Amino acid sequence: MQKYKLYIIDLDGTMYRGTEAIEEAPYFINQIKELKQDYVFLTNNSTKTSEGVLEHLNLFGIQAEDHQIYSTSKATAQYISSQKKNANVYMIGEKGLKQALLAEGHQVFGAERGVEASAIDFVVTGLDRQITYEKLAGAVLHVRQGVPFISTNADKALPTERGLLPGNGSLTAVVQTATGVEPKYIGKPEPLMIEMILRERNLQKKEALMIGDNYETDILAGIRANINTAIVYTGFSKPEHVKEEPHKPTYEWNTLADAHKDIFV
Repeated sequence: MQKYKLYIIDLDGTMYRGTEAIEEAPYFINQIKELKQDYVFLTNNSTKTSEGVLEHLNLFGIQAEDHQIYSTSKATAQYISSQKKNANVYMIGEKGLKQALLAEGHQVFGAERGVEASAIDFVVTGLDRQITYEKLAGAVLHVRQGVPFISTNADKALPTERGLLPGNGSLTAVVQTATGVEPKYIGKPEPLMIEMILRERNLQKKEALMIGDNYETDILAGIRANINTAIVYTGFSKPEHVKEEPHKPTYEWNTLADAHKDIFV
Protein backbone atom coordinates (compact mmCIF):
# COMPACT_ATOMS: atom_id res chain seq x y z
CA MET A 1 0.00 0.00 0.00
CA GLN A 2 1.20 3.47 -0.85
CA LYS A 3 1.22 6.38 1.52
CA TYR A 4 0.98 9.84 0.04
CA LYS A 5 2.72 13.00 1.14
CA LEU A 6 -0.09 15.25 -0.08
CA TYR A 7 -3.84 14.82 -0.39
CA ILE A 8 -5.49 17.25 -2.81
CA ILE A 9 -9.14 17.34 -1.77
CA ASP A 10 -12.24 18.74 -3.43
CA LEU A 11 -14.73 20.62 -1.26
CA ASP A 12 -18.42 20.56 -2.19
CA GLY A 13 -19.64 16.98 -2.44
CA THR A 14 -16.50 15.66 -0.72
CA MET A 15 -16.12 17.65 2.51
CA TYR A 16 -19.75 18.86 2.64
CA ARG A 17 -22.81 19.19 0.43
CA GLY A 18 -23.66 22.90 0.28
CA THR A 19 -24.84 23.59 3.82
CA GLU A 20 -25.17 19.90 4.67
CA ALA A 21 -22.47 18.05 6.61
CA ILE A 22 -20.73 14.89 5.41
CA GLU A 23 -20.14 13.13 8.70
CA GLU A 24 -17.02 11.20 7.65
CA ALA A 25 -15.15 14.32 6.49
CA PRO A 26 -13.80 15.71 9.82
CA TYR A 27 -12.61 12.24 10.88
CA PHE A 28 -10.89 11.76 7.52
CA ILE A 29 -8.98 15.04 7.89
CA ASN A 30 -8.03 14.15 11.47
CA GLN A 31 -6.60 10.84 10.26
CA ILE A 32 -4.37 12.68 7.78
CA LYS A 33 -3.19 15.04 10.54
CA GLU A 34 -2.49 12.15 12.94
CA LEU A 35 -0.28 10.55 10.29
CA LYS A 36 1.53 13.92 9.95
CA GLN A 37 0.74 14.04 6.25
CA ASP A 38 -0.32 17.17 4.39
CA TYR A 39 -3.51 18.16 2.63
CA VAL A 40 -4.86 21.03 0.55
CA PHE A 41 -8.34 21.89 -0.63
CA LEU A 42 -8.92 22.50 -4.33
CA THR A 43 -12.05 24.24 -5.55
CA ASN A 44 -13.43 25.61 -8.81
CA ASN A 45 -15.42 28.16 -6.81
CA SER A 46 -14.05 31.59 -7.71
CA THR A 47 -16.60 33.60 -5.72
CA LYS A 48 -15.36 32.94 -2.19
CA THR A 49 -12.24 34.38 -0.62
CA SER A 50 -9.88 32.00 1.20
CA GLU A 51 -11.28 33.38 4.45
CA GLY A 52 -14.79 32.54 3.29
CA VAL A 53 -13.77 28.97 2.44
CA LEU A 54 -12.12 28.55 5.85
CA GLU A 55 -15.22 29.84 7.63
CA HIS A 56 -17.40 27.38 5.72
CA LEU A 57 -15.10 24.47 6.57
CA ASN A 58 -15.11 25.47 10.23
CA LEU A 59 -18.90 25.11 10.27
CA PHE A 60 -18.37 21.39 9.78
CA GLY A 61 -15.47 21.02 12.21
CA ILE A 62 -12.83 20.82 9.47
CA GLN A 63 -9.54 22.53 10.26
CA ALA A 64 -7.41 24.26 7.62
CA GLU A 65 -5.17 27.28 7.11
CA ASP A 66 -5.04 29.88 4.35
CA HIS A 67 -2.08 28.26 2.58
CA GLN A 68 -4.10 25.04 2.26
CA ILE A 69 -6.83 26.67 0.16
CA TYR A 70 -6.34 26.60 -3.60
CA SER A 71 -9.14 28.18 -5.59
CA THR A 72 -9.46 29.00 -9.26
CA SER A 73 -9.28 32.66 -8.20
CA LYS A 74 -5.85 32.24 -6.64
CA ALA A 75 -4.62 30.03 -9.49
CA THR A 76 -5.89 32.47 -12.13
CA ALA A 77 -4.16 35.41 -10.45
CA GLN A 78 -0.91 33.45 -10.18
CA TYR A 79 -1.13 32.28 -13.78
CA ILE A 80 -1.54 35.89 -14.97
CA SER A 81 1.49 36.88 -12.89
CA SER A 82 3.48 34.15 -14.65
CA GLN A 83 2.59 35.83 -17.95
CA LYS A 84 2.83 39.47 -16.85
CA LYS A 85 3.39 41.19 -13.54
CA ASN A 86 1.02 43.97 -12.45
CA ALA A 87 -1.36 43.32 -15.33
CA ASN A 88 -4.51 45.26 -16.19
CA VAL A 89 -7.40 42.79 -16.01
CA TYR A 90 -10.96 43.21 -17.27
CA MET A 91 -12.86 41.00 -14.83
CA ILE A 92 -16.27 39.40 -14.73
CA GLY A 93 -16.57 37.84 -11.29
CA GLU A 94 -17.14 38.34 -7.60
CA LYS A 95 -15.23 39.21 -4.44
CA GLY A 96 -13.06 36.08 -4.35
CA LEU A 97 -11.63 36.63 -7.82
CA LYS A 98 -11.17 40.36 -7.37
CA GLN A 99 -9.35 39.93 -4.05
CA ALA A 100 -7.02 37.30 -5.52
CA LEU A 101 -6.15 39.49 -8.51
CA LEU A 102 -5.48 42.54 -6.33
CA ALA A 103 -3.36 40.47 -3.92
CA GLU A 104 -1.12 39.52 -6.86
CA GLY A 105 -0.67 43.19 -7.72
CA HIS A 106 -2.97 43.35 -10.74
CA GLN A 107 -5.30 46.22 -11.59
CA VAL A 108 -8.96 45.24 -11.96
CA PHE A 109 -11.37 46.86 -14.41
CA GLY A 110 -15.02 46.21 -15.22
CA ALA A 111 -18.00 47.60 -17.08
CA GLU A 112 -18.35 50.35 -14.48
CA ARG A 113 -14.70 51.35 -14.96
CA GLY A 114 -14.28 51.49 -18.70
CA VAL A 115 -10.86 51.42 -20.31
CA GLU A 116 -9.59 51.07 -23.86
CA ALA A 117 -8.75 47.54 -24.99
CA SER A 118 -5.18 48.66 -25.71
CA ALA A 119 -4.72 49.16 -21.95
CA ILE A 120 -6.14 45.75 -20.96
CA ASP A 121 -3.74 42.80 -20.73
CA PHE A 122 -6.25 40.01 -19.95
CA VAL A 123 -9.98 39.37 -19.88
CA VAL A 124 -11.01 37.01 -17.08
CA THR A 125 -14.45 35.46 -16.55
CA GLY A 126 -15.46 33.95 -13.24
CA LEU A 127 -18.88 33.15 -11.82
CA ASP A 128 -20.81 36.40 -11.37
CA ARG A 129 -24.28 36.18 -9.85
CA GLN A 130 -24.82 39.87 -10.58
CA ILE A 131 -24.01 39.47 -14.27
CA THR A 132 -25.29 42.14 -16.67
CA TYR A 133 -25.35 42.57 -20.41
CA GLU A 134 -22.86 45.44 -20.12
CA LYS A 135 -20.33 43.27 -18.25
CA LEU A 136 -20.51 40.64 -20.97
CA ALA A 137 -20.43 43.28 -23.71
CA GLY A 138 -17.24 44.79 -22.30
CA ALA A 139 -15.54 41.39 -22.23
CA VAL A 140 -16.63 40.67 -25.80
CA LEU A 141 -15.31 43.99 -27.11
CA HIS A 142 -11.90 43.48 -25.48
CA VAL A 143 -11.54 39.86 -26.65
CA ARG A 144 -12.57 40.87 -30.18
CA GLN A 145 -9.67 43.33 -30.18
CA GLY A 146 -7.19 40.59 -29.37
CA VAL A 147 -6.94 40.69 -25.56
CA PRO A 148 -6.06 37.22 -24.15
CA PHE A 149 -9.15 35.47 -22.74
CA ILE A 150 -9.04 33.43 -19.50
CA SER A 151 -11.85 31.59 -17.71
CA THR A 152 -11.56 30.37 -14.13
CA ASN A 153 -13.40 27.12 -14.96
CA ALA A 154 -15.71 25.46 -17.47
CA ASP A 155 -18.45 24.30 -15.07
CA LYS A 156 -21.65 24.74 -17.05
CA ALA A 157 -23.97 24.14 -14.10
CA LEU A 158 -23.66 24.88 -10.39
CA PRO A 159 -25.33 22.58 -7.84
CA THR A 160 -27.31 24.53 -5.22
CA GLU A 161 -30.12 23.89 -2.78
CA ARG A 162 -32.46 25.22 -5.51
CA GLY A 163 -31.12 22.76 -8.08
CA LEU A 164 -28.62 23.14 -10.92
CA LEU A 165 -28.06 26.81 -11.82
CA PRO A 166 -25.85 28.40 -14.52
CA GLY A 167 -22.17 28.04 -13.73
CA ASN A 168 -19.19 30.02 -14.94
CA GLY A 169 -18.90 27.86 -18.03
CA SER A 170 -22.30 29.16 -19.14
CA LEU A 171 -21.18 32.78 -18.76
CA THR A 172 -17.90 32.04 -20.49
CA ALA A 173 -19.83 30.47 -23.37
CA VAL A 174 -21.57 33.79 -24.06
CA VAL A 175 -18.25 35.54 -24.58
CA GLN A 176 -16.84 32.61 -26.54
CA THR A 177 -19.89 32.42 -28.81
CA ALA A 178 -19.85 36.17 -29.47
CA THR A 179 -16.13 36.27 -30.26
CA GLY A 180 -15.28 32.83 -31.64
CA VAL A 181 -12.35 32.73 -29.20
CA GLU A 182 -11.86 29.79 -26.84
CA PRO A 183 -10.48 30.84 -23.45
CA LYS A 184 -7.61 29.45 -21.44
CA TYR A 185 -9.33 27.44 -18.68
CA ILE A 186 -7.64 27.34 -15.28
CA GLY A 187 -9.82 25.10 -13.08
CA LYS A 188 -10.62 21.40 -13.03
CA PRO A 189 -10.68 19.26 -15.17
CA GLU A 190 -7.62 21.09 -16.51
CA PRO A 191 -4.47 19.84 -14.73
CA LEU A 192 -2.95 23.31 -14.28
CA MET A 193 -3.87 23.85 -10.61
CA ILE A 194 -2.57 20.42 -9.59
CA GLU A 195 0.67 21.03 -11.48
CA MET A 196 1.05 24.41 -9.75
CA ILE A 197 0.55 22.81 -6.32
CA LEU A 198 3.12 20.05 -6.95
CA ARG A 199 5.66 22.54 -8.29
CA GLU A 200 5.15 24.90 -5.36
CA ARG A 201 5.62 22.08 -2.85
CA ASN A 202 8.42 20.35 -4.78
CA LEU A 203 6.57 17.03 -4.88
CA GLN A 204 6.68 14.22 -7.39
CA LYS A 205 3.45 13.10 -9.03
CA LYS A 206 3.50 9.72 -7.27
CA GLU A 207 3.47 11.51 -3.91
CA ALA A 208 0.04 13.14 -4.35
CA LEU A 209 -3.54 11.85 -4.42
CA MET A 210 -6.53 13.76 -5.84
CA ILE A 211 -9.78 13.08 -3.96
CA GLY A 212 -13.19 14.24 -5.17
CA ASP A 213 -16.81 13.39 -5.88
CA ASN A 214 -17.03 14.52 -9.50
CA TYR A 215 -15.44 12.34 -12.17
CA GLU A 216 -15.84 15.03 -14.83
CA THR A 217 -13.83 17.62 -12.89
CA ASP A 218 -11.89 16.24 -9.91
CA ILE A 219 -10.92 12.84 -11.25
CA LEU A 220 -10.22 13.95 -14.82
CA ALA A 221 -7.99 16.73 -13.46
CA GLY A 222 -5.98 14.14 -11.53
CA ILE A 223 -5.81 11.78 -14.49
CA ARG A 224 -4.67 14.58 -16.81
CA ALA A 225 -2.04 15.63 -14.24
CA ASN A 226 -0.90 11.97 -14.13
CA ILE A 227 -1.45 11.50 -10.39
CA ASN A 228 -3.47 8.87 -8.55
CA THR A 229 -7.11 9.61 -7.88
CA ALA A 230 -9.88 8.58 -5.48
CA ILE A 231 -13.56 9.13 -6.17
CA VAL A 232 -16.00 9.23 -3.26
CA TYR A 233 -19.68 8.65 -3.95
CA THR A 234 -21.10 11.31 -1.66
CA GLY A 235 -21.75 13.95 -4.29
CA PHE A 236 -22.04 14.33 -8.05
CA SER A 237 -20.88 11.11 -9.73
CA LYS A 238 -22.49 7.69 -9.32
CA PRO A 239 -20.81 4.24 -9.56
CA GLU A 240 -22.83 3.25 -12.62
CA HIS A 241 -21.60 6.32 -14.51
CA VAL A 242 -17.94 5.86 -13.55
CA LYS A 243 -18.17 2.20 -14.61
CA GLU A 244 -18.69 3.38 -18.20
CA GLU A 245 -15.63 5.65 -18.25
CA PRO A 246 -12.56 4.38 -20.14
CA HIS A 247 -10.12 5.79 -17.56
CA LYS A 248 -10.91 4.66 -14.03
CA PRO A 249 -9.93 6.34 -10.76
CA THR A 250 -7.25 4.59 -8.73
CA TYR A 251 -9.67 4.09 -5.82
CA GLU A 252 -13.45 4.12 -5.47
CA TRP A 253 -15.06 4.78 -2.07
CA ASN A 254 -18.70 4.87 -1.04
CA THR A 255 -17.71 7.32 1.71
CA LEU A 256 -14.45 8.69 3.08
CA ALA A 257 -14.65 6.02 5.78
CA ASP A 258 -13.55 3.54 3.09
CA ALA A 259 -10.23 5.32 2.66
CA HIS A 260 -8.55 3.35 5.44
CA LYS A 261 -8.39 0.19 3.33
CA ASP A 262 -6.39 1.91 0.60
CA ILE A 263 -4.35 4.78 2.00
CA PHE A 264 -4.25 4.67 5.81
CA VAL A 265 -1.84 1.82 6.52
